[in-house]
Amino acid sequence: MHRREFLQMLAAAAAAGMPLSRYAHAAGSADSVESASAGSSMYQLPAFGNVHLLHFTDCHAQLNPIYFREPDVNLGFGEQFGKPPHLVGESLLKAYGIKPGTVDAHAFTYLDFAQAAKTYGKVGGFAHLASLVRQLKNSRPQALLLDGGDTWQGSATALWTKGQDMVEACKLLGVDVMTAHWEFTLGDKRVQEIIAKDLAGKIDFVAQNVKTNDFGDPVFTPYVIKQINGIPVAIIGQAFPYTPIANPRYMVPDWTFGIQEKEMQATVNDARAKGAQVVVVLSHNGMDVDLKMAGRVTGIDAIMGGHTHDGVPAPVIVANASGKTLVTNAGSNGKFLGVLDFDVVHGKVSDFRYKLLPVFSNLLPADKEMQALITRVRAPYAQQLGEQLAISEGLLYRRGNFNGSFDQLILDGLMAEKNAEIAFSPGFRWGTSLLPGQAITMEHLMDQTAITYPYTTVTMMSGDTIKTILEDVADNLFNPDPYYQQGGDMVRVGGLQYAIDPVAAMGKRISDMRLGGKAIEADKQYKVAGWAPVAEGASGEPVWDVMARYLRSQKQVSARRLNQPVIKGTRGNPGMEGAT
Repeated sequence: MHRREFLQMLAAAAAAGMPLSRYAHAAGSADSVESASAGSSMYQLPAFGNVHLLHFTDCHAQLNPIYFREPDVNLGFGEQFGKPPHLVGESLLKAYGIKPGTVDAHAFTYLDFAQAAKTYGKVGGFAHLASLVRQLKNSRPQALLLDGGDTWQGSATALWTKGQDMVEACKLLGVDVMTAHWEFTLGDKRVQEIIAKDLAGKIDFVAQNVKTNDFGDPVFTPYVIKQINGIPVAIIGQAFPYTPIANPRYMVPDWTFGIQEKEMQATVNDARAKGAQVVVVLSHNGMDVDLKMAGRVTGIDAIMGGHTHDGVPAPVIVANASGKTLVTNAGSNGKFLGVLDFDVVHGKVSDFRYKLLPVFSNLLPADKEMQALITRVRAPYAQQLGEQLAISEGLLYRRGNFNGSFDQLILDGLMAEKNAEIAFSPGFRWGTSLLPGQAITMEHLMDQTAITYPYTTVTMMSGDTIKTILEDVADNLFNPDPYYQQGGDMVRVGGLQYAIDPVAAMGKRISDMRLGGKAIEADKQYKVAGWAPVAEGASGEPVWDVMARYLRSQKQVSARRLNQPVIKGTRGNPGMEGAT
């Protein structure tokens, strides 16, 4: 078979949703997969209608292509049982009609992740995302690019430049409107400085639910109305409602947040009164919160959401008192770009098309101007970022309701370095993945830990206090009312074993806590290591220094055995593969 014939066959296979791995070996080189990109129709998405919106969210400052494994546990209970986003693995494939073993199956699930990642390569990267955005904007005149937040945090360079690298990249990418969450952990003054000096006249920063403590005045512009092909489109911002709880309050001392449903309804009404024919909420609520809001607030055509990092292939259509609202969520780490096309007729949305496109760096060329910017902003830190700390024998990842192998590595390191019996690590959902055999570099470590409050702590805690902590976090995750969920994962626990019943009443979910096989005693004191304290005045060695020391001493890191709780009541739950 001639090379041209092979590439034509490969492109046709990709377009049909067939596994590329079947053909990669025929050419004798993984480079063949990359070479087929020019002929692949994956990104040839015809425009529809007259209003066009592009959406990415939760990129967490990942400028370069990365590996990112989707979760194998994303449990939903009650009204959320078996519904998006609480579908994983084969259950997700069946729900959306995605063929196993295809490029889409790899993009949306954790299945056969390590091998599939070797076949299809890395995802994301702003240079590749820029090429896709440009291509789609060329076919969609006046399309808006929306940034759902968690953009200025998540990498070493974003931390060290106080978000400036991402601000420059987003301006070059052509972001039109953004909202926020982790951006606020740079501090209120830094956020306001960026908005005034860098975003003014370029990117609209919107958030209807952030007010001043004293008089309740809006801190940011609640919404903007943009003309798309002569049609007025309102973009309303919804920042993460629980910022002062999930993150340090002292970083935004004069601002209040919250879901503010009534204020959202008033904002929608105001935008409609001012002529908006399409109303879209750019949300960082988390998908379950967005779904509830869509059923209670009227007049919203779509909620384009983030925060919970759910890559959902199709919108959920939610009925409410006056119509229907589309709810989408566009994943994380620059891995996806959502494309929403509306057809507006006689001042109303009459139809839509939506596609969540995976961003594969092997299948998209790197935009030269964006690549030059990335190279420039990273250059001062290249040597530090590239330091090899250890080699990982196993797959390292973070996502999952209860633990991830990189989280387990952090727990093991904290207990070893701090001589602690138990360790806690936050249930953060950001953090890149590493394949078996990869070197763990300082950059990879920072991808898991780069925050502005990185202090490690060692605390003596009673068994009763430990249970209270676990109960509080479990309620944040599994409260039956989405408005009381904060959208992260369960705190990761090292050393301690326990059982959890997600559907039990508040305060009664956690049981059978044990350490070394012995029951935890309520009044006994235990030495607990942790990191990322939200209390003002906290101090301690940065977690990356602790973990770098640990990894350098290990040199070779064995595959991690996850310390998972016994999870009750999950039989048949499609949010957990093999649930019994």
